[in-house]
Amino acid sequence: MTRATRRSPERVRPARAAAGRIEVASAGGCVTATLEWPAARNRAANKLTAAMALRLIELAEEVEDDADALMLVIRGAGGNFCGGFDDDVDSMAPGVVESIAVLSKPTLAIIDGLAADEGMELALAADLRVAAQNARFTMGQLGRGRMPRFGGTQRLPRLIGAAHALRMLLTGAAIDGGEAMRLGLVTYVAPGRAALERVAGEVVRAIRSRGPVAARLAKEAVRKGCDLTLDQGIRLEEDLYALLQTTADRAEGVRAFLDKRKPLFRGT
Repeated sequence: MTRATRRSPERVRPARAAAGRIEVASAGGCVTATLEWPAARNRAANKLTAAMALRLIELAEEVEDDADALMLVIRGAGGNFCGGFDDDVDSMAPGVVESIAVLSKPTLAIIDGLAADEGMELALAADLRVAAQNARFTMGQLGRGRMPRFGGTQRLPRLIGAAHALRMLLTGAAIDGGEAMRLGLVTYVAPGRAALERVAGEVVRAIRSRGPVAARLAKEAVRKGCDLTLDQGIRLEEDLYALLQTTADRAEGVRAFLDKRKPLFRGT
């Protein structure tokens, strides 16, 4: 991966794609990728194309390498999150969901409307999910004689349990934002679109206020710790804490506490 060019405080850049595009905006360390389709396609056929998937992979690399990028947000435009992936994504950009899942920096999915099939698998790859009450989550691949292929059978039961995951997979049952919150699929729920923007903004501000190095190491500890025994996980946490102690951000946090001021983290 090459190091991305430094971004100005706020910038918008659309990706070129005939059937859909990804609009990228950066402000205050938060990089937002908005999935967009022509107005006529938004409701019925808002599927991620191979070109859009390749752009997401590229963007994940840019965010990983850019010291000014603190987090990545993924959302949909036109009242839906994502209705699935085009078939050619498999061959053209098979690692699109994994590129989001392995990002060391915090990730957030903002879900308004439909998150279906592979679109839901994309949302599952994010660290946190905030959804509108009327959002709709569904995994309908089995109804077409297919099955999830971007980690859905593994991430979904880890979030909501095997029984609820099998209910969604085997019956194609759809759940709304409220039930998704109750099951643990989403981490925040908002009653409507205006409230969704407010809640999402609060989450973004909270994440940006954290020490970026500490946030990355804490995320690593949680993600890797899920596959370790408790003793192994605690040793991992201790090792990462020792690493954090050597950073400039850690020293700045101590100075800010002693000076009774807000810390100025630099991500180093």
